[in-house]
Amino acid sequence: MQPGFLLAASTLAAVLGMALLQEEVCKAPDGKNGSPGVPGRDGRPGQKGDRGEPGTAGLSTGNKGARGDEGDPGFPGPPGMQGLRGPPGPPGLPGLPGPPGQKGTAGEGLAHPRPAFSASRLNPPRAGTTVVFDKIITNQENSYSPQTGKFTCSTPGLYYFSFQVVSSGDLCLSITKNGQRVVSFCDNNSRGILQVNSGSSVLSLAGGDQVSLSTTQASSIYSGSEVDSVFSGFLVSPDTA
Repeated sequence: MQPGFLLAASTLAAVLGMALLQEEVCKAPDGKNGSPGVPGRDGRPGQKGDRGEPGTAGLSTGNKGARGDEGDPGFPGPPGMQGLRGPPGPPGLPGLPGPPGQKGTAGEGLAHPRPAFSASRLNPPRAGTTVVFDKIITNQENSYSPQTGKFTCSTPGLYYFSFQVVSSGDLCLSITKNGQRVVSFCDNNSRGILQVNSGSSVLSLAGGDQVSLSTTQASSIYSGSEVDSVFSGFLVSPDTA
Protein backbone atom coordinates (compact mmCIF):
# COMPACT_ATOMS: atom_id res chain seq x y z
CA MET A 1 0.00 0.00 0.00
CA GLN A 2 0.96 3.56 -0.54
CA PRO A 3 1.70 5.68 2.51
CA GLY A 4 -0.87 8.43 1.58
CA PHE A 5 -3.72 6.00 1.41
CA LEU A 6 -2.92 4.60 4.82
CA LEU A 7 -2.76 8.06 6.31
CA ALA A 8 -6.21 8.98 5.00
CA ALA A 9 -7.74 5.75 6.28
CA SER A 10 -6.36 6.17 9.70
CA THR A 11 -7.54 9.74 9.91
CA LEU A 12 -11.12 8.76 8.89
CA ALA A 13 -11.18 6.00 11.50
CA ALA A 14 -10.11 8.45 14.20
CA VAL A 15 -12.84 10.93 13.30
CA LEU A 16 -15.56 8.28 13.32
CA GLY A 17 -14.43 6.98 16.68
CA MET A 18 -14.62 10.39 18.24
CA ALA A 19 -18.12 11.01 16.80
CA LEU A 20 -19.48 7.81 18.27
CA LEU A 21 -17.96 8.60 21.65
CA GLN A 22 -19.55 12.11 21.71
CA GLU A 23 -23.03 10.76 20.72
CA GLU A 24 -23.07 8.34 23.66
CA VAL A 25 -21.85 10.90 26.20
CA CYS A 26 -23.62 14.36 25.19
CA LYS A 27 -27.19 13.42 23.86
CA ALA A 28 -30.05 15.35 25.79
CA PRO A 29 -33.67 14.19 26.31
CA ASP A 30 -36.49 15.39 23.84
CA GLY A 31 -38.25 18.74 24.74
CA LYS A 32 -42.08 19.50 25.02
CA ASN A 33 -44.20 20.28 21.90
CA GLY A 34 -44.49 23.99 21.08
CA SER A 35 -47.76 26.06 20.79
CA PRO A 36 -49.69 25.87 17.46
CA GLY A 37 -48.78 28.53 15.04
CA VAL A 38 -51.20 31.23 13.60
CA PRO A 39 -53.46 29.86 10.78
CA GLY A 40 -52.20 30.72 7.40
CA ARG A 41 -54.12 32.76 4.80
CA ASP A 42 -56.75 31.17 2.57
CA GLY A 43 -55.42 29.78 -0.58
CA ARG A 44 -56.49 30.84 -4.03
CA PRO A 45 -59.88 29.51 -5.36
CA GLY A 46 -59.51 26.30 -7.20
CA GLN A 47 -60.87 25.63 -10.67
CA LYS A 48 -64.61 24.88 -11.14
CA GLY A 49 -65.29 21.21 -10.91
CA ASP A 50 -67.30 19.10 -13.30
CA ARG A 51 -71.13 19.11 -12.99
CA GLY A 52 -72.39 16.32 -10.84
CA GLU A 53 -75.05 13.79 -11.62
CA PRO A 54 -78.73 14.84 -10.93
CA GLY A 55 -79.83 13.91 -7.43
CA THR A 56 -82.84 11.82 -6.59
CA ALA A 57 -86.19 13.58 -6.15
CA GLY A 58 -87.01 14.59 -2.63
CA LEU A 59 -89.95 13.19 -0.74
CA SER A 60 -93.19 15.25 -0.98
CA THR A 61 -94.38 16.63 2.34
CA GLY A 62 -97.97 17.13 1.03
CA ASN A 63 -98.04 20.85 1.98
CA LYS A 64 -98.31 23.47 -0.79
CA GLY A 65 -95.60 26.02 -0.60
CA ALA A 66 -96.07 29.78 -0.50
CA ARG A 67 -96.76 31.58 -3.76
CA GLY A 68 -93.62 32.92 -5.35
CA ASP A 69 -93.00 36.41 -6.62
CA GLU A 70 -94.71 37.47 -9.84
CA GLY A 71 -92.54 37.05 -12.86
CA ASP A 72 -91.78 39.59 -15.54
CA PRO A 73 -94.50 40.15 -18.20
CA GLY A 74 -94.11 38.05 -21.30
CA PHE A 75 -94.00 39.35 -24.86
CA PRO A 76 -97.39 40.41 -26.39
CA GLY A 77 -99.10 37.66 -28.31
CA PRO A 78 -100.38 38.02 -31.88
CA PRO A 79 -103.72 39.90 -32.39
CA GLY A 80 -106.81 37.70 -32.03
CA MET A 81 -109.61 37.35 -34.55
CA GLN A 82 -112.14 40.19 -34.79
CA GLY A 83 -115.19 39.52 -32.65
CA LEU A 84 -118.83 39.92 -33.55
CA ARG A 85 -120.24 43.43 -33.72
CA GLY A 86 -121.98 44.46 -30.52
CA PRO A 87 -125.43 46.02 -30.26
CA PRO A 88 -125.70 49.79 -30.88
CA GLY A 89 -125.29 51.95 -27.83
CA PRO A 90 -127.88 54.41 -26.53
CA PRO A 91 -128.22 57.78 -28.30
CA GLY A 92 -125.83 60.41 -27.09
CA LEU A 93 -126.73 63.75 -25.64
CA PRO A 94 -127.82 66.48 -28.09
CA GLY A 95 -124.97 68.58 -29.32
CA LEU A 96 -124.63 72.29 -28.85
CA PRO A 97 -126.58 74.52 -31.26
CA GLY A 98 -124.62 75.46 -34.32
CA PRO A 99 -123.78 79.04 -35.22
CA PRO A 100 -126.49 81.11 -36.93
CA GLY A 101 -126.61 80.74 -40.66
CA GLN A 102 -126.11 83.54 -43.12
CA LYS A 103 -129.00 85.85 -43.74
CA GLY A 104 -130.98 84.82 -46.78
CA THR A 105 -131.79 87.03 -49.71
CA ALA A 106 -134.91 89.12 -49.60
CA GLY A 107 -137.98 87.46 -51.04
CA GLU A 108 -140.30 88.86 -53.63
CA GLY A 109 -143.40 88.91 -51.44
CA LEU A 110 -143.87 92.63 -51.82
CA ALA A 111 -143.83 92.30 -55.58
CA HIS A 112 -146.92 90.04 -55.64
CA PRO A 113 -150.38 91.59 -55.69
CA ARG A 114 -152.22 91.49 -52.35
CA PRO A 115 -155.93 91.95 -53.03
CA ALA A 116 -157.97 92.72 -49.91
CA PHE A 117 -161.14 94.66 -49.18
CA SER A 118 -163.48 95.65 -46.38
CA ALA A 119 -166.74 97.63 -46.82
CA SER A 120 -169.76 98.65 -44.70
CA ARG A 121 -173.39 99.61 -45.52
CA LEU A 122 -174.25 103.29 -45.54
CA ASN A 123 -177.04 103.88 -48.09
CA PRO A 124 -177.12 100.79 -50.29
CA PRO A 125 -179.75 99.86 -52.87
CA ARG A 126 -182.41 97.47 -51.53
CA ALA A 127 -183.41 95.82 -54.81
CA GLY A 128 -182.16 92.33 -55.77
CA THR A 129 -180.73 89.50 -53.66
CA THR A 130 -177.10 90.71 -53.49
CA VAL A 131 -176.28 92.53 -50.26
CA VAL A 132 -174.36 95.66 -51.29
CA PHE A 133 -171.80 97.23 -48.97
CA ASP A 134 -171.42 100.68 -50.45
CA LYS A 135 -168.93 102.36 -48.08
CA ILE A 136 -165.32 101.38 -48.79
CA ILE A 137 -163.02 100.86 -45.80
CA THR A 138 -160.15 99.10 -47.63
CA ASN A 139 -159.93 98.12 -51.30
CA GLN A 140 -156.45 96.90 -52.31
CA GLU A 141 -156.13 96.25 -56.05
CA ASN A 142 -159.69 97.71 -56.45
CA SER A 143 -161.08 94.18 -56.62
CA TYR A 144 -164.36 95.00 -54.81
CA SER A 145 -167.15 97.04 -56.40
CA PRO A 146 -169.27 99.16 -54.00
CA GLN A 147 -171.88 99.52 -56.74
CA THR A 148 -172.51 95.81 -57.32
CA GLY A 149 -171.33 94.43 -53.95
CA LYS A 150 -169.16 91.83 -55.72
CA PHE A 151 -165.48 90.94 -55.36
CA THR A 152 -163.75 89.96 -58.62
CA CYS A 153 -160.64 87.74 -58.40
CA SER A 154 -157.58 89.03 -60.26
CA THR A 155 -154.99 86.80 -58.57
CA PRO A 156 -155.83 83.05 -58.41
CA GLY A 157 -155.37 81.46 -54.99
CA LEU A 158 -157.00 80.89 -51.61
CA TYR A 159 -159.14 83.71 -50.16
CA TYR A 160 -160.77 84.29 -46.80
CA PHE A 161 -164.19 85.99 -46.63
CA SER A 162 -166.21 87.03 -43.57
CA PHE A 163 -169.23 89.16 -42.70
CA GLN A 164 -170.98 90.64 -39.65
CA VAL A 165 -174.47 91.86 -40.49
CA VAL A 166 -176.83 93.58 -38.04
CA SER A 167 -180.48 92.69 -38.42
CA SER A 168 -183.80 93.51 -36.71
CA GLY A 169 -185.60 90.33 -37.78
CA ASP A 170 -185.06 86.81 -39.07
CA LEU A 171 -182.20 86.70 -41.54
CA CYS A 172 -180.40 84.10 -43.71
CA LEU A 173 -177.22 85.09 -45.52
CA SER A 174 -175.15 83.11 -48.06
CA ILE A 175 -171.63 83.53 -49.37
CA THR A 176 -171.93 82.93 -53.11
CA LYS A 177 -169.35 82.20 -55.81
CA ASN A 178 -170.31 83.10 -59.37
CA GLY A 179 -173.96 83.29 -58.26
CA GLN A 180 -173.91 79.82 -56.61
CA ARG A 181 -174.44 79.48 -52.85
CA VAL A 182 -171.38 78.08 -51.08
CA VAL A 183 -172.28 78.43 -47.36
CA SER A 184 -175.38 79.83 -45.60
CA PHE A 185 -175.96 81.22 -42.10
CA CYS A 186 -179.39 81.88 -40.56
CA ASP A 187 -180.48 83.69 -37.40
CA ASN A 188 -183.97 83.81 -35.88
CA ASN A 189 -184.92 87.14 -34.29
CA SER A 190 -188.50 86.86 -33.09
CA ARG A 191 -188.09 89.68 -30.55
CA GLY A 192 -187.32 92.31 -33.22
CA ILE A 193 -184.16 93.64 -31.53
CA LEU A 194 -180.84 94.41 -33.21
CA GLN A 195 -178.53 91.39 -33.34
CA VAL A 196 -175.52 90.29 -35.36
CA ASN A 197 -175.48 87.50 -37.95
CA SER A 198 -171.90 86.47 -38.83
CA GLY A 199 -170.07 83.84 -40.88
CA SER A 200 -166.87 83.14 -42.82
CA SER A 201 -165.29 80.75 -45.31
CA VAL A 202 -162.08 80.08 -47.29
CA LEU A 203 -162.61 79.79 -51.05
CA SER A 204 -160.32 78.73 -53.88
CA LEU A 205 -160.72 81.24 -56.71
CA ALA A 206 -159.55 81.39 -60.28
CA GLY A 207 -159.08 84.58 -62.27
CA GLY A 208 -162.45 86.27 -62.97
CA ASP A 209 -164.43 84.46 -60.23
CA GLN A 210 -166.86 86.69 -58.32
CA VAL A 211 -167.83 86.44 -54.65
CA SER A 212 -170.70 88.26 -52.93
CA LEU A 213 -173.15 88.04 -50.03
CA SER A 214 -176.78 87.30 -50.89
CA THR A 215 -180.15 87.09 -49.09
CA THR A 216 -183.89 87.04 -49.79
CA GLN A 217 -184.57 89.04 -46.61
CA ALA A 218 -182.78 92.30 -47.35
CA SER A 219 -185.47 94.30 -45.56
CA SER A 220 -184.33 92.82 -42.22
CA ILE A 221 -180.78 94.23 -42.56
CA TYR A 222 -180.23 97.33 -40.46
CA SER A 223 -178.85 100.42 -42.18
CA GLY A 224 -178.01 103.36 -39.95
CA SER A 225 -175.31 105.26 -38.11
CA GLU A 226 -175.51 103.41 -34.78
CA VAL A 227 -173.91 100.11 -35.81
CA ASP A 228 -172.20 98.85 -38.96
CA SER A 229 -172.58 95.74 -41.08
CA VAL A 230 -169.26 94.75 -42.68
CA PHE A 231 -168.19 92.43 -45.52
CA SER A 232 -164.44 91.63 -45.87
CA GLY A 233 -162.08 89.41 -47.85
CA PHE A 234 -158.37 89.00 -48.62
CA LEU A 235 -155.87 86.73 -50.38
CA VAL A 236 -154.40 84.06 -48.11
CA SER A 237 -152.08 82.28 -50.53
CA PRO A 238 -151.62 82.81 -54.28
CA ASP A 239 -151.39 79.86 -56.65
CA THR A 240 -147.78 78.95 -57.46
CA ALA A 241 -148.49 77.07 -60.69
